[in-house]
Amino acid sequence: QLVESGGGLVQAGDSLRLSCAASGRTFSSYSMGWFRQAPGKEREFVAGVSWGGANTHYADSVKGRFTISRDNAKNTVYLQMNSLKPEDTAVYYCAADREVYGSRRPQSYDYWGQGTQVTVSS
Repeated sequence: QLVESGGGLVQAGDSLRLSCAASGRTFSSYSMGWFRQAPGKEREFVAGVSWGGANTHYADSVKGRFTISRDNAKNTVYLQMNSLKPEDTAVYYCAADREVYGSRRPQSYDYWGQGTQVTVSS
């Protein structure tokens, strides 16, 4: 089970940190990703992190502003979002992938959280 938290309403230029807490004892065997979905749009990849946290990758739209990290001792993955823009407004989801690291396809992921709303006003 994945549970996201940390969303909210902020102004452009502000920062937020999202957290995703996982239950179970095998968290470190999953690569993790963050996705987002805005109204009327498809779910899109935001960031991914490998099993141990050494490798990360990002969508071009967030590169340099967002940072993904994980703490396997706490079964938690984070998304630090800086310099937020109105176009970052979306529901943000974390997801776990048993098989591979690096996929940007939602279909590759096996488990999903319920999502947390991020709204950035201009």
